[in-house]
Amino acid sequence: MEELDNIWQSVLSEMEIQLSHANFHTWMKNSKLINKDNNGMFIIALPNNFCKEWVENKYYKNILSVLRNMDSNARKIEFIVQGSIFKGNYTVDTKKTPRILSQMVFPEFKIDPNTNLNPRYTFKNFIVGSSNELAFAAGQAIVKSVGTKYNPFFVYGGVGLGKTHLIQSIGNEILRQYGSNVRVKYVSSEKFTSDVVWAIKNNRMEDIKSRYRDVDVLIIDDIQFIGGKEKTEEEFFHTFNTLYSLNKQIIISSDRVPAALPTLHDRLRSRFEGGMIIDIVYPDYEMRVAIIKTKLQECQHNLDETVIDLIAKKMSKNIREIEGIINKIIFIKESKGVEINESHIEDVITKNNQHNSNISPNKIIKTVADFFEISIVDLVGKSRKKEIVEPRQITMFLLRDILSMSYPFIGDKVGKRDHTTAIHACEKINTNINKDINLSQKVGLIKESIFKE
Repeated sequence: MEELDNIWQSVLSEMEIQLSHANFHTWMKNSKLINKDNNGMFIIALPNNFCKEWVENKYYKNILSVLRNMDSNARKIEFIVQGSIFKGNYTVDTKKTPRILSQMVFPEFKIDPNTNLNPRYTFKNFIVGSSNELAFAAGQAIVKSVGTKYNPFFVYGGVGLGKTHLIQSIGNEILRQYGSNVRVKYVSSEKFTSDVVWAIKNNRMEDIKSRYRDVDVLIIDDIQFIGGKEKTEEEFFHTFNTLYSLNKQIIISSDRVPAALPTLHDRLRSRFEGGMIIDIVYPDYEMRVAIIKTKLQECQHNLDETVIDLIAKKMSKNIREIEGIINKIIFIKESKGVEINESHIEDVITKNNQHNSNISPNKIIKTVADFFEISIVDLVGKSRKKEIVEPRQITMFLLRDILSMSYPFIGDKVGKRDHTTAIHACEKINTNINKDINLSQKVGLIKESIFKE
């Protein structure tokens, strides 16, 4: 089972990069690899028929491709419905495939139904570094003074940087210290939206009010997804006001600062800005090393220091990507019985980046132009205005960073400039990205947009 878990965690890490955040959490998060055979058949369990049909029709090729990158014997996938995925009992239809799987244990799904909190997320296993130490310290302060300090607490940052881990850790620590005396509720913005839709459809809005307002701590993840949904925003606005007036703690996460949420109504944005706003940025080298070593310790594996150093240098951004790489390496180590060397690392990282092949230079240029709300003509033109120069340099950096384009090609693509201009731009952004928080956030958000479907 450990081998299957390692394989599937690696697949999920890759699929999380390929899919949008909402799609991944809706369709892939509750999936499980439950068996594979010597003929290259992989059996994947999904929680219901609707989910099974969607994943089978939409993502079959993507998943098979990822599996083949890790196991060259992968030939076919069969999706089945795990009828009692949370109870741990399942038997495959032996008429369709002669296998019996029983007493399957899914520890990662042991979510408290009352709070929706995952017990895996704790302060103890949250790795603290320069990129998140302020957010972590604020979280600890909130536990000591629930509802009266840093309320609301708004934490923002790119995908895979630990926002969900932090906000759920706060909830779990509050429960650990205060027990049932404090009522905690965690919810994703997608779940909050679906609850509001259901309540409107069934004329049950009072149920929503009691569910989300009769709490002491409300934690809502990825608030950016309620933007533009009028009824959901209105209900959350009133929920927010009710809880705030009663000194109840409100904790919110987002992929960007409130001022950068254009679809969010001004009155709601102003409520967020009235509290504590802290960002989590990309981890520095030392923190990446700590993440790698912690992950290895959890899995009871060791790697040579030179190998750890290489991973930390090569995987410089998303924490989930780093964890995904570690899962793949452990899988190789266990399945092939080899000691991992630098060659293995290079190969795994190269395969991990293969999804970049569908990204064109024009897509990068357009994404940067859209982000900064400037025209492509201005971006690649001759203007030397500050508001144009930085986007242009970021474009050159991303062409190099994502597509590994040559400097002459980059210079030619961005306004037929000399290759030395491209070198200067790439070096400048690369040097400043870990020093300038605003620049780091801009580049991170642009990259997320580029990798979305």
